[in-house]
Amino acid sequence: MKKINNVIKPIFFDLTTTAQKYQFFSLLAANPSIQRLDEIDGQLAELIKLRNPKKKLTSTEMVQEIEAHLGKTTKENYGVWVYYPWLNKIIHLLNEKEFVEVRTNRNQYKITPKEEAILATKKIGIIGLSVGKAIAITIALERICGELVLADFDVIELSNLNRIQTGVKNLGVKKTTVVAREIAEIDPYLKVSCYQEGFTEENATDFFTKNGKIDICIEVCDGLPTKIVARQKAKEFGIPVVMETNDRGMVDIERFDLEPERPIFHGLTDHLAISNIKQVQTNEEKLSFINAIVDFSNSSVRLKESLTEIGKSILTWPQLASDVALGGAVLTHVCRRILLNDSILSGRYFIDLYELFKKDAINHHQQTTLDAK
Repeated sequence: MKKINNVIKPIFFDLTTTAQKYQFFSLLAANPSIQRLDEIDGQLAELIKLRNPKKKLTSTEMVQEIEAHLGKTTKENYGVWVYYPWLNKIIHLLNEKEFVEVRTNRNQYKITPKEEAILATKKIGIIGLSVGKAIAITIALERICGELVLADFDVIELSNLNRIQTGVKNLGVKKTTVVAREIAEIDPYLKVSCYQEGFTEENATDFFTKNGKIDICIEVCDGLPTKIVARQKAKEFGIPVVMETNDRGMVDIERFDLEPERPIFHGLTDHLAISNIKQVQTNEEKLSFINAIVDFSNSSVRLKESLTEIGKSILTWPQLASDVALGGAVLTHVCRRILLNDSILSGRYFIDLYELFKKDAINHHQQTTLDAK
């Protein structure tokens, strides 16, 4: 069999097509170890129930409804069979329209059908797949776009597993591959393309414009040159950039689509020699650039303390899974609202959980309760 190290796309079989039916059974005959999973009955039953929320169907009535829905198509031939080479499984699913209808049903009406149709036409690019993985998966789960473009050159390492939700089976596997596969397992119809070499000056134009411009760029990488080039290109093409730093829930929004003359990083780096960024080598030099971008005076106490230990007791700044998960939720929310033309403005925003959940707030509540007694 073909090597599957970096395979990210499943293979679809429509058994109503003679050629694909032949390929389907040939694959199974040639690879008897493939696990065949057929839960189409449950999916059809869900589809019928969701389309008839007022009805309480008996088992007999449900069978009748499913048979009527199938018409002349046999159950085996209905929908598609999707082969996942990396799982060695072939799975029977509803066709795209019905699959998306059932899978996203619980979004309604927090996302309306009209909004869902708009979002399905959108394309989101993500640079960096540590925090970016949480964002990409949340976007896919919520299905706030029809296509994702992912860029990262790195592989999964053991020290990533404090914050990247994956398993030891993926050690040494490209982050792009891990994320694209997970999305395909959630929703094989969601389009995903990958830049496994990462985002570079050479592929920057392609990343932003190939097969149609992306609608939002999510930049959550560590590389300073990459951060700068991403914003320069986004500004050139009039594409908004959003960033999350997973410290104090800091979210940065640059609406280059609405403000084409807006300086990158809100002008915070205008005093720096940006053109010399590639020559920056030492941690001290890097931190001076990063400080201009994120402003360490606004960082959490724990991050400030950690910065003094970089290059001494730790290699780089810490990141927690809870902060990364929060970033995935917040940026999905922000991107959805931008894509739906909601009033999200450029700026820097904080969702500081330490500030929100203060001890004195608890004490105040307790004291108020005692006073009431």
